[in-house]
Amino acid sequence: MALERLRASLKGSPVVRFGDYEYFVHPITDGIPLGRPDVLDEVLTELARIGDWSRCDKIVTAESMGFPLAAGLSLRVGKPYVFIRKREYRLPGEVSLKQTTGYAKTDMFINNIHRGDRIVFVDDVISTGGTLFAIVKALRTIGAEITDVVIVFEKTREKKRMEAELGLKIKTLLRVDVVKGQLVERT
Repeated sequence: MALERLRASLKGSPVVRFGDYEYFVHPITDGIPLGRPDVLDEVLTELARIGDWSRCDKIVTAESMGFPLAAGLSLRVGKPYVFIRKREYRLPGEVSLKQTTGYAKTDMFINNIHRGDRIVFVDDVISTGGTLFAIVKALRTIGAEITDVVIVFEKTREKKRMEAELGLKIKTLLRVDVVKGQLVERT
């Protein structure tokens, strides 16, 4: 069965509350509990398989849990990666954006993206869409083209609406929910 290690890793993932937001803690989304190389390898293999790398100049992700995903995919598909950071560097061409998620508001900064760049965006989880919407808007303002979006966990029931609003297909590996304090796969 595909993604059997990732599915098995859902069991025992802690769930914490930030106000009304139920946040699950998983090695792919948080680096805790202990990340296992076999689970990461399985995730990277599947993301590499579902992504459209033929029209990709750069793999882009947001700080911080997209870092191992983007770096691992870079090695697998031979494309450079760019990390959107929460720290301002004041480098020439740096672009800032405001990110709002279900549990935080953050300033983020983009470097090394230019007009005409073709981007595959990768991330660990989509929930409220706050990160994705902010980054897509900023990348489009720069003049970059988002050619694909690949995300590990889909913790939203609004994916179709998000796709329509963004004009993008969002590819995810597993749909998950928090039910009675437990992280479970949604079928």
